[in-house]
Amino acid sequence: MLKKTAAMFAIASLVLVSCKDNAALRIDDKTAKEAELAHAEAGKVAVMKFDETEHDFGDINEGETVEHTFTFTNAGSSDLVISNAKASCGCTVPSYTKTAVAPGETGEVKVSFNSAGKTGNQNKSVTITANTEKGTEVVNFTANVKPKSGGIGAASPKTK
Repeated sequence: MLKKTAAMFAIASLVLVSCKDNAALRIDDKTAKEAELAHAEAGKVAVMKFDETEHDFGDINEGETVEHTFTFTNAGSSDLVISNAKASCGCTVPSYTKTAVAPGETGEVKVSFNSAGKTGNQNKSVTITANTEKGTEVVNFTANVKPKSGGIGAASPKTK
């Protein structure tokens, strides 16, 4: 068994030594090409620059659905692609630009907030996953939801 292992090691060594010069040149050429490509791509990242990252809907009535569109520009040097947008609660539904946004172009993240069953000050966020250096961006909104007439906190009508 030991003789077989030693023989295999000797054969493998001969093959490596005999091919060493040519293999080294091929690896160096390949490595050089990969390095050149990596260098050309270095620094090319998408940058999501929003016009605003916070929005205040102000006073709204309970049950009302309000929408706001956050607009962004790709301030980077490669296409920006959003892969997901997730709201902090089920009352908020985000939608977003589904196609790649080229450098210098604009895209949108639209937020729809349903205030049904919500009252008082509301602070919500949407986390956007994209191919930016940070990987995620966050936009926020607030609203002061006024209770429905006859709801909690409202004067109830007198009954007989």
